This record gives sequence, C-alpha cells and structure tokens, in this order.
Amino acid sequence: MKFLPPEGPPEIAFAGRSNVGKSSLINALVGQKGLARTSNTPGRTQELNYFVPDGFSGEGADLPPMALVDMPGYGYATAPKDKVDAWTKLIYEYLQGRVTLKRVYVLIDARHGIKAKDEEVLSLLDKAAVSYQIVLTKTDKIKAAGVPRLIEETLAKIKKRPAAFPAVLATSSEKAAGLDELRAAIARVANGG
Repeated sequence: MKFLPPEGPPEIAFAGRSNVGKSSLINALVGQKGLARTSNTPGRTQELNYFVPDGFSGEGADLPPMALVDMPGYGYATAPKDKVDAWTKLIYEYLQGRVTLKRVYVLIDARHGIKAKDEEVLSLLDKAAVSYQIVLTKTDKIKAAGVPRLIEETLAKIKKRPAAFPAVLATSSEKAAGLDELRAAIARVANGG
C-alpha cells in the first residue's frame, strides 16, 4: 500500500470487468472528456487512478471533498500473469485496508448482466466488508423496456449479499442517462449518508 496516496478525503471507487465503461462513466460524471483514459483494448487501465477536483493542494485542511478511483478492469487483461497477480494483490490490500474508501460502485454491462467473474468480485467485497453498489452501464444498448426487468433480476442476485447496497442504478454514459442519480448517490456516500 506504500504506492497509494496518503489517506485523506472520502474515496469512491469504480470496479468492473474490462471494457464495462468505467473510464467513460467517470468522464461523463465529471463532464470532462478524456480525464480518465478510455480504450477499446480490454485491460488498458492497469493501476488505481485517482481523480480529484482542481483547486485543492491536498495538504492540511485543503483536501478535496472526495476522490474518484478508477480501478483496473477484471476478467481480461493483456498483461503477463505475474503483473495481473500483482494488481490483484494491490486491489485486495486497497479494499481491505483503506479507511477512507466509502463505497465501490461495481459496474455491470447491461447487455450481459452479472457474470461469474462479477460474482467473484462481489464475494471478495463481501469478505472484505466493503460497501458496494451495482451500476448498470450501457443501458442504451438494450431495449428500454428491458431495463426495469434487469434491475429486478440484479436486485434478486444481490439480495443476500451482506455488503451490497440494496439499490441498482441504471446508466448510459453515451446518452447521459442516470448520471444525476449516480452523482446524488455518490454525494450522499461522500458526505457520510
């Protein structure tokens, strides 16, 4: 954990399979295209990337209100196994030992729903007792009538998970759908609610 920034403001992390749209969602949330690098190549994000609002020194009481953390995607990576193992260890240590981590938003591609690798990550978060919430991404890629059904199916899958927040958010970075709801949820969590 020596490679992480010192603990400071509340941290909100984004996790999900490779190419689920983590970086695109962060860019859409903050209204700044290109802040978080996007790629069509799965596994491009290979470290924890921190994003904080401009204008804060990070020293003393001059801390930003929160930090957004873009986590490496799971499920596919073009890196050697030893590098993937190192990321996995870093992520687990981050999840277990970061007092300022307030919630992990686990992004799920609406076209695919929760897959086996997602279930593994949810179990890891449950084991580490880290609060998480499911965010469906790319909802513009499925029929609008299918979104409520997918939300209900997802809620049923996480119902008995101890660290899961019992609400599912539906978003589309491309159409800016669900972003205000996600921003409000993040603000509540960052402010201790």
